[in-house]
Amino acid sequence: MNILVIGGGFSGMSAAIALRRDGHAVELVEIDPGWRSYGAGISLGGATLRAFRTLGILDEFMLHGFAGDGVDICIPTGQKIASLPTPRIAGPDVPGGGAIMRPVLARILADATRAAGTHVHLGCTFTSITQDAEGVEVGFSDGRRGRYDLVVGADGLYSKVREALFPQAAKPRYMGQAVWRAVLPRPPEITHPVMWVGPKIKIGVNPVSQEEMYMFVTEDRASNAHVDPADFARLLRELLAPFPAPLLQQIRGQLEGEGARVVFRPLEGLLLPQPWHAGRVQLIGDAVHATTPHLASGACIGIEDAIVLAEEVKKQASVAPALAAFEARRWERCRMVVENSARLCEIEIAGGDKEEHARIMRDSMMALAQPV
Repeated sequence: MNILVIGGGFSGMSAAIALRRDGHAVELVEIDPGWRSYGAGISLGGATLRAFRTLGILDEFMLHGFAGDGVDICIPTGQKIASLPTPRIAGPDVPGGGAIMRPVLARILADATRAAGTHVHLGCTFTSITQDAEGVEVGFSDGRRGRYDLVVGADGLYSKVREALFPQAAKPRYMGQAVWRAVLPRPPEITHPVMWVGPKIKIGVNPVSQEEMYMFVTEDRASNAHVDPADFARLLRELLAPFPAPLLQQIRGQLEGEGARVVFRPLEGLLLPQPWHAGRVQLIGDAVHATTPHLASGACIGIEDAIVLAEEVKKQASVAPALAAFEARRWERCRMVVENSARLCEIEIAGGDKEEHARIMRDSMMALAQPV
């Protein structure tokens, strides 16, 4: 088939790789002429590493990222109170979790997208989408026009494809929390995620390479108000102040000065009711199921979307049954991640039942370990 992917993020690139592997002619358009990926580190569970293996990028991830087993939970003083196992879902030779810098993962996927033979158009997006029974006519911002058997909308949380297909769809919702991230040198003893849980603040570190780790700090914020980037480092230091754990106080000292690499992001969520397609145009990834990072699975379910879509396009006789089968396979898993992540967020904001929080985490991890 002749297939167009709109959006060059993790989901879109994964779709291009998976669909090209089955011999389809694939074009990808990405509005950013630099094909940039912003942010600090991204934590990845075993299910994501399994998806990397399926896409053929696991070796590159292992070379440029970091993988380890288990998660340690500590109180603010640094005393460890629990160690959570992380099953080796991707295979006995692959640790149960990992992390990598977002721009590094984006580069790995971009290289694989081009190597697969995808025709990539940067600084370009769609201007019109019209369909008939046999195909989709698309107009582009660079003046081109094209006709496709299938169009994949993978243009993220604020998807323009979603707006075109479903103009009445709900908008992304602010979840009442924000996350701070900073990139720091990795001490030798940090070989897997470590988290410190306070009354209202949760702090974690995760290695992203042999040399670096990233820190994430979850903070309740009643409103999604603008925060001046000039204040990022100072505000993050203030959040770390009540945590006397030696490593966190060492990190706090490293956040002084202009060179601190700090990222701030309000958390938003979205779960679009099915259908996620109209005719021959299919939405995937954050365009239909954007989640908070409480289960470290937002990128995972978007990349899995790409793999499952390619499987169903290969398996089914035509586009319509392929899209129906894709959505039937994806709904429950994606709903679980979005809704369980949102519930974890609510419990943390309310200071709610820690046993419920632990149960949701355990049940979600067990569900994510199942075959896709």
